[in-house]
Formats: sequence, structure tokens, C-alpha cells
Amino acid sequence: MPEWPAEEASGETVEGKGPVPCRVVVCRDCCCGSPKVTGIDHAAQTARLRAEVPVRISDCLDVCDQANVIVVQPSAAGRAAGARPVWLGLVNDTDATEDIIAWVRAGGPGITPVPDILDLYAFTPPRRTVTS
Repeated sequence: MPEWPAEEASGETVEGKGPVPCRVVVCRDCCCGSPKVTGIDHAAQTARLRAEVPVRISDCLDVCDQANVIVVQPSAAGRAAGARPVWLGLVNDTDATEDIIAWVRAGGPGITPVPDILDLYAFTPPRRTVTS
């Protein structure tokens, strides 16, 4: 598994690695990553992503109807270009996982357009409201 050190102050490069890549958040809690979503090896999916891109594991992201959820966060350059995180749902096959890896390695949000095939997985998460 590659080591992904923290961004330097410039936000643009990491020693020996070049530009700081996008980061991927993988939901793994009540539905995502559980036997509730059948036909996928969740551990293998996470391991495959980790082998290629920086990955963070999150508890439930509250969009269980879209399990398995993967959020692609833009790199520093992508954020500078105005990109926002891209939420992908129903990522339940190896081809989709490989498409995400290819897009992130090509630059991801703000740098490289979302591939048409990943548009099929993209969704807008509901806004959370805070109640007192």
C-alpha cells in the first residue's frame, strides 16, 4: 500500500510523489461494506482502492439507499479550480471500482471531467439539517 504523506503548505506537491492526488472516502458501516449489499467483496474493493489511491474509511454517510457509497474529494488543484466532492453510489462491481481509480489517477474532480460511465453512479447527497 502506498504511503500518502500530508500535503505540504503549498498544497501542490509531496516530496517524491508529485501533485497531491484526490482522496477517496469509502463508506463502511451499517449498509455499505456489509452483507446487506450482496455480490461484492467489500474488503477486496477497499484493498484495491487503497493499493492505488489515498483512502479514508468513514462510518455511515447517511445515504444507505445508495450503498456502496464512495466520495471522490478533489485534490488541492481541483479545489482551486472550484471542484466539489463527487458522490458515487451503488458502486457494487469491480469495473466501477477500476473506473474510479482511473479517474482519480487522471486528476479527478476539477482536473479531469467525470467519465460518462461514472455519471451513472453520481448522485447529490441530501442536505443535513441541524435541529436543536
